[in-house]
Amino acid sequence: MHRHHKNVVTAGTPLPEAEKAMVMVHGRGATAGSILEIAGHLQVEGFALLAPQANANTWYPFSFMAPVAQNEPGLSTALEVLEMIVQDITAAGIKLENTYFLGFSQGACLVSEYLARNARKYGGAFLYSGGVPGEQIGRPNYRGDFGGTPILLGCSDVDAHVPLHRVQDTASIFKEMGAEVTERIYANAPHTIFQDEIDITNHILSGAVAR
Repeated sequence: MHRHHKNVVTAGTPLPEAEKAMVMVHGRGATAGSILEIAGHLQVEGFALLAPQANANTWYPFSFMAPVAQNEPGLSTALEVLEMIVQDITAAGIKLENTYFLGFSQGACLVSEYLARNARKYGGAFLYSGGVPGEQIGRPNYRGDFGGTPILLGCSDVDAHVPLHRVQDTASIFKEMGAEVTERIYANAPHTIFQDEIDITNHILSGAVAR
């Protein structure tokens, strides 16, 4: 791994040489290095992998189900970090349709919000145990069209951090905005990343959309 610029850890193919890129966003209390380890289980040969590191290992202070105002300015700052990375990817000549996103837990919530506010045709997104943040969903902030982007939302039905209804509502919003959504709910399961999610992720990465 080497540093791309401040607080972004990179791995895989160097950005100027890559044809595809994946933005990988860690959860609360975790690190960029820990989320990059997942890449060892993914079909990302030739990808530039970019993982931002949150200050003090957290993107925003409270639960993602808290009122958005309570999680500011952290949430807005974190969204700006993702936008900066996407701009770097685009500047390197990688198309948005070859740009992918992956997040776990708080990282999945952050990626969900970024995508909903910036819906475009991306390569795909893999959201493990997360959904769009806010006590109320900020639907007026969400715009654009995913143009068939494959998006995976996976979560336990009894996740202590992520209510099932918010995962389902997030899936509905993404479908309304033109995404090809795969929703996987795991019964009585812990807050973790499941092998089934990895398998579906690799299915999408290999160019086939999971149904």
